[in-house]
Amino acid sequence: MFKRSHLASAVILAMASQLAYAQQEDNNENQAEQPVEVIEVSGIRGSLNKALNLKRQNLQIVDAIVAEDIGKFPDNNVVEALQRVTGIQVTDRGQGEVSTVTIRGLTDVTTTVNGRNIFTASGRAVALADVPAALLETVEVFKTRSASQIGSGIAGQINIETQRPFNFEGEKVVVAARGIHQEQADKTDPSVSALLSNRWDTKHGEFGALVNVSYTRTNYRDQSITPGAMVPFMTNNPAEGFGQLERIFLDDARVSESPIWQAGLEQGLPYQAGSTLDINGVPTEYYLSRDAIFASDLTGERERPAANISFQWAPNDRSEYLFEAFYNGFRNESFNSLLFNFTDWWGNVDDTNPPLLFEGTNIIKERYVDSPYAFNSGDLSVGQTDSYVFALGGNWIINDDLTLESEVIYQKSKFESEFFAMRTDRTAPGLYVDFNDKDGVPALEMMDNPDTEIDESDLTDPRIWNTAELYDNGNENEGDSLTFKIDGEYFVDEFGFERINFGARWDKREVSEADRLLTTAYRAPLSEFDPGLTHVNSNFFDGQADFPDSWAVANGYYIYNNRSEIRNIYGYDNSSENLVIRKNFEIEETTTALYLQGDYSFQLGDKLVDGQVGLRWEDADRDMDFIPDAGETSSASGGTSTILPTFVVRYHLTDDLLARFAYTETIRRPNFVQLNSNIVYNEDLTNVGYGTANGGNPDLEPVESQNLDISLEYYFGEGNSIYATWFRRDIEGFVFDSVNVVRRDSPETGEEETYILSQPDNSSNGVLTGWELGAVYFPDYLPDALDGFGVQASATLLDSEQDLPNFGPEGEIESYTQRDMFGVSDTSYSVVAIYEKDNFDMRLSYVWRDDFLNNYEAALFANPRGVYRRPEQSVDFQMSYDVNEHLTVTLDGTNLTEETYQSYYQYPYTHNFGNALYSRTFALGVRYTM
Repeated sequence: MFKRSHLASAVILAMASQLAYAQQEDNNENQAEQPVEVIEVSGIRGSLNKALNLKRQNLQIVDAIVAEDIGKFPDNNVVEALQRVTGIQVTDRGQGEVSTVTIRGLTDVTTTVNGRNIFTASGRAVALADVPAALLETVEVFKTRSASQIGSGIAGQINIETQRPFNFEGEKVVVAARGIHQEQADKTDPSVSALLSNRWDTKHGEFGALVNVSYTRTNYRDQSITPGAMVPFMTNNPAEGFGQLERIFLDDARVSESPIWQAGLEQGLPYQAGSTLDINGVPTEYYLSRDAIFASDLTGERERPAANISFQWAPNDRSEYLFEAFYNGFRNESFNSLLFNFTDWWGNVDDTNPPLLFEGTNIIKERYVDSPYAFNSGDLSVGQTDSYVFALGGNWIINDDLTLESEVIYQKSKFESEFFAMRTDRTAPGLYVDFNDKDGVPALEMMDNPDTEIDESDLTDPRIWNTAELYDNGNENEGDSLTFKIDGEYFVDEFGFERINFGARWDKREVSEADRLLTTAYRAPLSEFDPGLTHVNSNFFDGQADFPDSWAVANGYYIYNNRSEIRNIYGYDNSSENLVIRKNFEIEETTTALYLQGDYSFQLGDKLVDGQVGLRWEDADRDMDFIPDAGETSSASGGTSTILPTFVVRYHLTDDLLARFAYTETIRRPNFVQLNSNIVYNEDLTNVGYGTANGGNPDLEPVESQNLDISLEYYFGEGNSIYATWFRRDIEGFVFDSVNVVRRDSPETGEEETYILSQPDNSSNGVLTGWELGAVYFPDYLPDALDGFGVQASATLLDSEQDLPNFGPEGEIESYTQRDMFGVSDTSYSVVAIYEKDNFDMRLSYVWRDDFLNNYEAALFANPRGVYRRPEQSVDFQMSYDVNEHLTVTLDGTNLTEETYQSYYQYPYTHNFGNALYSRTFALGVRYTM
C-alpha cells in the first residue's frame, strides 16, 4: 500500500533523476502518471541494481547492501557483508567472525534499525555483529547526514531496514537453515531462521502481520602468540650496583629522569647499537629486550537468538499505524587457556651463553633465561545480553500537501557477565626464546632440570604447577530509554523548494554499571586436586610456530561449575559481601532535538540542479551519580547544545552523470563509562614495577566534525556504475587519555606503591582526507557461456593526521606529536568476481587493507607507544543454486586463506608484537520460500 507522501516522493525523484525504479526508460512528459512498479529483487545482480538505485536517488551520499532474496543476506553477519562497501574497513576478526566496522577509517558509527537509534546496555551503540543477517532487508551506509537524522556518529550512520508485512503482496513464508563449520574449533553449528508474513483486506481496512525469528550458534577457537613489551636491561658489562642482564626499572633512583616514563618518548627508547642511559651519572650502554612471552588458546560457544514482530494497519488510504518489537540476544561462554613466561628474570650471569642481538641494534632477538617465573591461567568468561525495542507509531495525510508521522519508542537492554579464573605458577629451570623467529612469530623452548625425576619441560604435567591467585569478578550494565518523535513533510512550490521537512525528537536515557571484584590466593600443587580441575589443550597454533603445542591450566569450566567449593578452598564463603554486585555509577541523560530542512530544485540552463539544506539543534543534559568502593557518593551535572547545518547540491550533468557537493556537521557524545569519575587502582599483577589506575571525566565535551564531500557518479547500461568521492573531515576534541604518576598506599601490602593514572580528556584534534572509488560492471558483449559475469570493485585512499598530547609527570600537556589517526589504513580495496546464470550464482571476493595505527600502548615501557596492525586480507566465497522456484541450496566459505593477523610496535622488523590465528568457516544451507 502506497501512502500519498511516498508516492509523491517517488514521482519527484523519478522526474528529477530521469530513471525508473528497476530499469532505465525513456522519460516523457507523462511519466508522473505511470504506475509505480513494485520490484521483487532476486539474485546478486538484482540486489546490486537496487543498491545502486538507492545510492542514485538519495540526496545524501549513501551506499547500500540489499538482500539477494528474502532471508538471504550475502554473508554470515552484517559486518562481513559491509567489508565490500566502498569506504568501509573491518577489523577485529575473532571468535569466528569480524566484529568492528569503520567508515573511512573512523569507528564512531551510529547504528539505527528502521531509523531508530539502538544501543546495548550502558553503551551508546550496538554491536552490528549481534544483529542477525537473516532479519535484514537493506543496510544503508550514510556518509553524509541530513538534518532529519540523528547528529551523532562522526564516521557516519548505518541504518538497518527489516522486513514488514506491507512489503509483500500477500502471504510469504521463508525458512532457512545452514550448518556452519569452524575449522579450528572442529565444530559444525546451526543457523536457522523463519519468516511468516501475511496481509488481509477487511471492512476495517488492511491488516498485515509479520514474524521473523533467527537463531545462530557458533563454536570458535582463536590462538595467539605475543612477545611482551620492551624494557631496558643491563648489558654483560653492567653499571656499578647492577648485575649482568639485570632489568632496569622505572622508579630506580639510580636512573636519571625516569627514562621509561617521560614526555617525548612515544617513539620508545633509542635502539641503535651503543645507545646509553644515565646511570649513577655515568652514560651506560643498555639492552632492550622483552619482559615476557605469552600465548592464548581461546575456545568458546556463542549463541544469538533474535526476533522481529511487525503489525501494520491501514484503515484507509490516508493513514497507517505500525507496531514493531525487536529483540536480539547474546550468550557467550569462553575459556581462555593462557601460558605466560617472564623473560626478564636473572639469566646469562656469565659469558658462556650471551644473547643474540638484531644486527646494528641493542635489541635482544634470542636469549637464554635462567630460572624464570611463569604462570598459567584458566579463565572462564560468561556473558549474556538481552535487548528489546518496542515502537508504536503512525502516519497521516492531513491534506494534499501535509503529512505527519509520529512514533513512541521504548528500549531496554541488560548485559551481565562473570569472570572466574585460577592461576597456576612455578619457577622454571630455564627457557630459550627467539622473540622473532618466523616473520614476527616467536619461538619458545622450555628446559628440564636433569637432577629431578620430573620433566620440567613437559608443560602438560600438573606436578610442575602450583595454584596461585583466584579472580572472581562480575558485572551488570543496564540501560533503557523512552523516545518520542514527530516528523512532518509539507509539499511546497515556493522559491525553488519542493518540500519542507520538520520534526522534533525527545529522548530520556538512563544507564548504570555495577560490578564486583575479588582477588585472593591459595598455594598447593595442582596435582593434589581432582583430575577434572586440570585441562590440557592440544595442537596449538596449528603447527605454524616453533612453540609448545600444549600445556596444563586450571579447567575454567570445572572451576566455574564448582565455584562454591573453589571459593571455600581459597578461604571465603559464598555469602561473603564480596560477591555482592555494587553500582559504581548512574547517569540520566535527556536529549532534545529540533530540525528543519528543505529539498529544492531548479534549472541551470538545460541542467537540473537539486539538493537539500537543513539545520538541526540538539541539546543534551546529564545528571550523574558516582559511587566509589569507599567514601561518599559524588554527583555532577552537565549539558551541551549543538547546531548542526547541512547543505547538499546535486548537479545532473547528463541523464546518467551526477555530481554532488555536501557540507555537514556531526558530533560524537562521550561514552557513559568515560564520564565516571571514580578511579580504579590495579595492582602490579605482572611484576612490571608499578600498577595502573584509570578513571573518567564528567566534564568531557562532544567531539565535533566538519565534513566536506564531493562526488561524481556515472550510471550506464543495466545496473552498471562507476563513482568517485573526495572527502575531508576536520575533527575537534578527540578523547585521548592523559597520564600521570600517582602514589598511594596499596590495600594489599599497606606500603606506598607507584601507579600510572589514565583519564580521558578532549585533548586531541585531527584531519582526515581521502578518496573513495567504486564500480559495478556487468559486460553485455560476452559469449553465452560467460554471460552473467560481473565485477564489483572499490578502493579507499586515506590521509590522516592527529595531534597527540605528551604529558608530564603531573599530567600537564608538555607538547604534541603528530601521528596518523587510530584505525585508519592509507589504502584499502575489495574486488568481487560475480557470476550469475539461470538458477546458479556465485561470488568470490578479496578484501585487503594496509597497515594502520591501532592503539597507543600504556606509558609503562621502553617500546614505542604506537601499536600498528600489519596489512590484513580476506578471501570469501558464496554460491547458491535454485533447485526450483521454492528451494535454494547455498555454499559459503570465509577467511579461506586462514590468515595470521599480526601487530607490531611501529617498526615491523625489530618490534614485532601480536600474532593471531583465526579459523576458516564453511557453510552449507538450504532456503525454502513460498
